[in-house]
Amino acid sequence: MTSACSPGSGSGGGGDPKAFEFWSFSGIDQKRDVDAYRQLHPDIQVKLTEVGSTTETAQALTTALAGGKVPDLVLIQGDDLPKFVQQPQNFQDLRTLGADQIKGDYLDWVMKQAEAKDGQIIGVPTDVGGLGVAYRADLFAAAGLPADRESVSKLWSTWDGFIETGKRYTAATGKPFVDNIPTSVFFQAVNQVSQKYYDDAGNPIYDRNPEVKAAFDLALKALDANISAKQSFGKEGWNAALPRGDFAVVSAPSWLLGQIRRGAPDTAGKWDVATIPGGAGNWGGSYLAIPARAQNPAAAWAYIKEMQSPQRQLEHFLEVGALPTTPSVYTDPRLTGKADPFFSGAPTGKIYTEAVLGLKPFRMGPDTGAIGQEFLNALVNVEQGSGNPATAWDDAVRNIRTAIGK
Repeated sequence: MTSACSPGSGSGGGGDPKAFEFWSFSGIDQKRDVDAYRQLHPDIQVKLTEVGSTTETAQALTTALAGGKVPDLVLIQGDDLPKFVQQPQNFQDLRTLGADQIKGDYLDWVMKQAEAKDGQIIGVPTDVGGLGVAYRADLFAAAGLPADRESVSKLWSTWDGFIETGKRYTAATGKPFVDNIPTSVFFQAVNQVSQKYYDDAGNPIYDRNPEVKAAFDLALKALDANISAKQSFGKEGWNAALPRGDFAVVSAPSWLLGQIRRGAPDTAGKWDVATIPGGAGNWGGSYLAIPARAQNPAAAWAYIKEMQSPQRQLEHFLEVGALPTTPSVYTDPRLTGKADPFFSGAPTGKIYTEAVLGLKPFRMGPDTGAIGQEFLNALVNVEQGSGNPATAWDDAVRNIRTAIGK
């Protein structure tokens, strides 16, 4: 925790209207945006600190807000945002800086997640994680399965179809089908519900919501089918398995495609992208916020306004694949015509925007992230052999109650 909070020793902008301090989490290359901004504004000094993981960054921010030195600007991952929205006094109400004039530029349901109960806006969305499924077309063909993206999408129009496809692949090859079940199946299915861990009034319903239980049971069914490579997403084993073709399928938000390119460069042209079962989904997305005690909120806001404009979000998608939260660019030919040669020419702009536009938003709560993590933990335990599928749901619910106190 001490190391996570070390960015607090920075200048905080030092009251200089041409300088600000920016905390980001690692792994998403915010330096690219900061460097672009510096080129446009060489007189502006930006001190960028990559604090650590999304969780470490949220922890560091929590400690700083309690009395430490805060940055002028901070990037908050979407699942961590609700707990900060519950304490809007800790942040600049961005309406006072002009957010009320630009809020209509963003997807309504994404923007609403950054609005406090009295209407304060504490964050502006940077991206949204529209979903597809990345799959190895060459391995599908070798297994005797259809390999073109339209046929593959039809194979798994439902999650049951996804599991059946996995059984066919594993039976034909003797190899795992999907990287893992917790993130590639449960985490996606549970984000396709009409209500998730909270009801529309903000009351926790994680333990009695039939939609959540159905997603959990679906994951147990997939585990029982024995189609998983049991490689936890983003871990060392996952990174090593990716270029070897140890799994043929991974649920892939738009931002994950870049990770596949970097992690398995020799597989260019062997991948493709199909529609996610159920047709719509989201994994990820972040927000830029300005703490209430920021020394230079005006400079931080100027950065937000310029770098998160619709056109800049479109450029960011074309450069690195982060899907815009600004629907006005969803009909731009540069986005609709975007085809990715690494992924067999998949029309990624079209696939990912359709996944987002088809999504039904649900209420997020202050402990959404913690609740989801305990459900994932229970399923990981089953997948790795240390958990009992017969008691996994009850184990998860018990651990959630311990973690959040309700």
